[in-house]
Amino acid sequence: MDFVHLIKQSAEKKIFYTLHALDEMNAEEIIITTDEVRFVILNGEIIEDYPEDKRGHSCLMFGMPHNKRSLHVVCAPKEEYLAIITTYVPSLEKWEPDFKTRRKI
Repeated sequence: MDFVHLIKQSAEKKIFYTLHALDEMNAEEIIITTDEVRFVILNGEIIEDYPEDKRGHSCLMFGMPHNKRSLHVVCAPKEEYLAIITTYVPSLEKWEPDFKTRRKI
């Protein structure tokens, strides 16, 4: 089973948001909705894979919910749920214009 399928399968059971993710989602200037996060999980693409993450295998996903803005979601599939570790609107300061490639510093 590929990792994207595992992510979607976990999300179908339950989506759990860490406090950090909720803090990022509720930042006054950007407000990220659960619908936007779900869109990225179900329709986005993995742009970075973290198989050795201390929280368990996780990845960074990219998507553009409703073609409005780019979003990044870091998630980790678990047996009973999908953990949303963080989510944010990527900036050109750290990302190339495609928002899929990190800038070389």
